[in-house]
Amino acid sequence: MLFRASARTVAAMALDGSLFLHLTEQFVHMHGYRPGSSEIRSWERSIPALTAVLNDAGLGDVEVMIEYALPLNSKRADVVLAGLHPVTEEPSYVVVELKQWSQATPAEDDPVLCHVDSYAHPVLNPIEQVRRYCEYLVNFNGAVAEHRQRVSGVAFLHNATEFGVSGLREIELDEQGQLFTAQCRGEFLEYLRTRLSDRYPGARAADGLLAGKTVPSRQLMSVAAQEVRDREQFTLLDEQYVAYRIVLNAVRKAKRSDHKEVLIVTGGPGTGKSVIALSILGELYRQGIPALHATGSQSFTKTMRKVVGARKREVQDLFKYFNSFMTTEKNSLDVLVCDEAHRVRETSANRYTPALQRTGRPQIDELIDVARVPVFLLDEHQVVRPGEMGTVAEIEAAAARKGLHCHVVPLEGQFRCGGSDAYLRWVVRLLGLEPGGPVAWDPDDRMQLLVAESPLEMESFLDDRRTQGYGARISAGYCWPWSPEPKPGHALPADVVIDDWARPWNLRGERGVSGAPPSALWATDPAGFGQIGCVYTAQGFEYDWSGVIFGPDLVWRGDRWVTVRAASKDPVFKRSTSDADVDRLIRNTYKVLLTRGMVGTVVYSTDSETRAKLRELVGAERELII
Repeated sequence: MLFRASARTVAAMALDGSLFLHLTEQFVHMHGYRPGSSEIRSWERSIPALTAVLNDAGLGDVEVMIEYALPLNSKRADVVLAGLHPVTEEPSYVVVELKQWSQATPAEDDPVLCHVDSYAHPVLNPIEQVRRYCEYLVNFNGAVAEHRQRVSGVAFLHNATEFGVSGLREIELDEQGQLFTAQCRGEFLEYLRTRLSDRYPGARAADGLLAGKTVPSRQLMSVAAQEVRDREQFTLLDEQYVAYRIVLNAVRKAKRSDHKEVLIVTGGPGTGKSVIALSILGELYRQGIPALHATGSQSFTKTMRKVVGARKREVQDLFKYFNSFMTTEKNSLDVLVCDEAHRVRETSANRYTPALQRTGRPQIDELIDVARVPVFLLDEHQVVRPGEMGTVAEIEAAAARKGLHCHVVPLEGQFRCGGSDAYLRWVVRLLGLEPGGPVAWDPDDRMQLLVAESPLEMESFLDDRRTQGYGARISAGYCWPWSPEPKPGHALPADVVIDDWARPWNLRGERGVSGAPPSALWATDPAGFGQIGCVYTAQGFEYDWSGVIFGPDLVWRGDRWVTVRAASKDPVFKRSTSDADVDRLIRNTYKVLLTRGMVGTVVYSTDSETRAKLRELVGAERELII
């Protein structure tokens, strides 16, 4: 949240200009960059319009929370109003989505989406947008989790006339989704009076919402079964829901006519790509539409099969690999959802592929050909192996060669790393994946970042978090050799050796050994804490606390990172792999490892100069004290 005060105070600060200076300063502190001109313009025009309505309604003591951060993700509600209900005198909250639009029309085939002149692509109907914010708030804030009736939502289009936006009301209206325009200002005043009392200040109600315990995020694997078989467990927000609707609309068009379209959904770690994939698959499965989910990750696919298909074999069969479609007939599926599509390979052939099937045909072509609506969900910064071809440019080029339209939907808000945009920016700057060089960590209230002085210190800290009910894992760069797996009953070889501390890698095989889970379940089985994970077992998963060991393959020297190719034991690096590719892939590897945690990350480097740099960036006061 950027700022809170009574409606009367906010209106006065807006009048003298101090409000917008304060909002800008807070925004820079929280996000690490200045707000864009459109954001500032929205504050300057929309907030005074709202506070004027509140004060005219006699609600000057209602508390106004500006840019309220939704828990466990980076999305922000424009305003949340807090007060007491005029009848029950219980806490009452109104989530307000402010729009400067003068007109908007519902999308032709789907009124949940709408067209606005200033946007090239359809956006979410603001009624649905605010309704989903309300639903998410109820799901993840303990103050209202058992009191859904305390939360309502409105979209206030203060520049619009009824004529310009009336079509938006084609979708269902309810207590959590209403729309008011400048032309029906009187109705808006009356509505607010039915939700907020003019007899009591709202500060204490706001305190209660801000102090509400954050309900732990419903992690992907633990609800996948219900998501696919029964009902939605995740609330998709903004561009997540837009992507979901665009896919379903494309499927509907494909069924009505001989229509084929390629969709690409892009986003960084934790933006909800896999949640969207599961939501799409679940909806299509419930409708009986032929669809499959595919990835290039053995760990991810096997985990999905185990968790989702525990009781139904046919559900397991929904989850395939990218190389499963070498001989499949064209357009045999309505939809193929390609999750983790940054792991698409040059071809599907491997050493086990029969000679007759070694056609050299690009894997991207196979995936596009097999479905009327192929959907690719990817993050280009998570390419960690040579030969991975899953980029927007490669997919667009493949679609263009076939004369197909390709629609790209970018995701912005993210749900991993506590929803901390600041932490994700810190990671990409740290690793040189964005220009400007590493920056000091400026703590926010969403993600914890700590530095350990030894792997034992890291392990002890994380084990203590586990006793408090959190999940935790330790992962490392691929800098230690892997011994052959032992026979059942024998101890795992302790390959990851750092001074007098030694631990085993995660298993590589498909069966558990000596109490350790098989490779595919390392990230989700509680017994995985005893082994050190690598990027191939961690990618695509999340856990509460993440410990990351920087190995000797990436060290800080002077004023820059140095990649030490010889220190990597990753067998995917061949002589033909260029130094530039090795450097890029190693940095991407650490980006993946550093973005698995939901609550906090603990970092350690085997190199003393690198540890010193991490301490400098993170802050000495955030060293572990066990």
